[in-house]
Amino acid sequence: MTTAVETSHLADMLDLPRSEGERPKAPPRSSAAFKVVPQTRDVRDQIRAAATEFAAPIDRSRPFTRPMLHQLGEALLKQYNHPDEFLGFTMVCIANEFWREQLQAIPFNRRLLLLPHCLKNAEGCPADYDEFGLDCRVCGACSVADFKTRAEDLGYKVLVSEGTPIVLKIIVSGHIDAIVGVACLNVLEKAIDKILLSGIPGVAAPLLSSNCKSTSVDNDWVFDLINLQTPPPAVITKTYVHLMRAAYSICEEPELSRLVPRGRSASGKADDPLAIHETIAYDWLGEGGKRSRPLITLAAYDAMKGAPGTRSAAGVELPDGVRRAALAIEAFHKASLIHDDIEDDDTFRYGKETLHRRHGVGTAINVGDYLLGLGYRLVARDRKELGGDCTADILNKLSEAHLRLSEGQGAELLWRDMPNKALTALDALKIYALKTSPAFEAALYSGLRLAGDADAYEKPVHEFSKALGVAFQILNDLKDWQGDTDNKLLSGQDALAARPTLLLALALDGSTPDNRAELVEILAGRGPKDRDVKVARVRVLFTRAGVFAKAEKLVEKYRAKAEAIADVTEPVELRELLYYLVDTVLDRPSVSADPEPALLQLLPAMSR
Repeated sequence: MTTAVETSHLADMLDLPRSEGERPKAPPRSSAAFKVVPQTRDVRDQIRAAATEFAAPIDRSRPFTRPMLHQLGEALLKQYNHPDEFLGFTMVCIANEFWREQLQAIPFNRRLLLLPHCLKNAEGCPADYDEFGLDCRVCGACSVADFKTRAEDLGYKVLVSEGTPIVLKIIVSGHIDAIVGVACLNVLEKAIDKILLSGIPGVAAPLLSSNCKSTSVDNDWVFDLINLQTPPPAVITKTYVHLMRAAYSICEEPELSRLVPRGRSASGKADDPLAIHETIAYDWLGEGGKRSRPLITLAAYDAMKGAPGTRSAAGVELPDGVRRAALAIEAFHKASLIHDDIEDDDTFRYGKETLHRRHGVGTAINVGDYLLGLGYRLVARDRKELGGDCTADILNKLSEAHLRLSEGQGAELLWRDMPNKALTALDALKIYALKTSPAFEAALYSGLRLAGDADAYEKPVHEFSKALGVAFQILNDLKDWQGDTDNKLLSGQDALAARPTLLLALALDGSTPDNRAELVEILAGRGPKDRDVKVARVRVLFTRAGVFAKAEKLVEKYRAKAEAIADVTEPVELRELLYYLVDTVLDRPSVSADPEPALLQLLPAMSR
């Protein structure tokens, strides 16, 4: 067994960060191929015991990162001569040890037990599903009820579901402060990212296989995790979850109406058109989304005040003027989404019909305009509290962002109507810099300016936001080829709508003359009539041109630019925030560059 001294020496050799604000630079390699759970209990126990020692020297006061987790996992496997395929399991064990002390100090009634429904007995399970997952009954046929009963007796909230999105919503809404999970390594790999980024303590027991039917787990391990309880530890890891909750709350009732009281709804008349219009606007402002822009404003302000909000909920000291400025950023964002959905004639946003589909184009345009006015008023109304110069600087930055965003969107719309579909990568990147980056810049600058003079940050904030925004937009383009449950439920919509994306520019530039001509035909509305066939064909053409791989490389290039700016940023609290923004804004699942086999079967003649 490795000693603590040997483990500390190993950590030194792993190039782990040694001073505040540092972090590993090498991007972690994917663990997609390393998702095997050791099949013997002896090996599982050996890795768990070794993980305890490997995690011992890690500084608990600072956020744990995925590169650190990869490095430690690979070192542990090498130390014990275990195969690489156990990497995922090993990473879970090390993460458990990092969070164990903090999780076991959190009251049981502030913890969530997350169980998978694949643990249930597949034959004759009497439980029904409700909106939160499996409504488990105590029948003795499987271990789900045993875990659930023990956890609920202690005071846990229990969810029998695989739903990562609903877990994140529970976290930011403030209902829980820690997670105990049971899941297969496929799910845990995604969950680890979310838990590390949110900074909420979480431990997990991996299922012994990824078979989604009647699988098993080390039951005693699960009970051990459920029963963890000790006094609070001396060191608490910094986390943005308290500020995430503050950003979430300003868009929810009753905080939303407290910060910006409703004037028209007070009439009490159900058929009052003024009240109806106000209700539509407020409801849209409170709709889904990550609310990352108001979080940026709040966290930037907090960072310049020494980042007390990253240490405890009590440390979140945000004056109403700061909260309203953050809400203004969200109002601008939500207004732009309404107008963008109309201009693109999108069908879905946040998993629902877009606003113009629900209420008509005219009403939707007007609600967007209303939210723009509301945003400017939210900043201007606190000028006495914020100071005239501060208010003017923020309004100037917001109006500049508004103009640049409109320029980028206008260039995109006009390009679509041009008969000549020539598009270079530089053209697309210029549109991205105008469309996406200004919102990040305005949010970040506003938080800094609210905390004091921000002249020294003007240039680095602009360059950082540009790199972040461009990388984010490229990822959004890649996401379009997956489809998603938040916005566009159908894949390939950008390509079929002939939007001037970077992917399209790369395809036009990197295709053979014949493939380019075919792509132009499809963009012009000719070619296959069936939508699925058309999407599959465009995917084939993009793949042949190496579009997806090139786009991924550009994401990493702009990510590196953003990180390089963060590297030299002071104070350290702001530097850590910039790193956090890079990790969260550019967080995404991997995108398959290969054509979907099922779709390719629809076009055997054309795909050759």
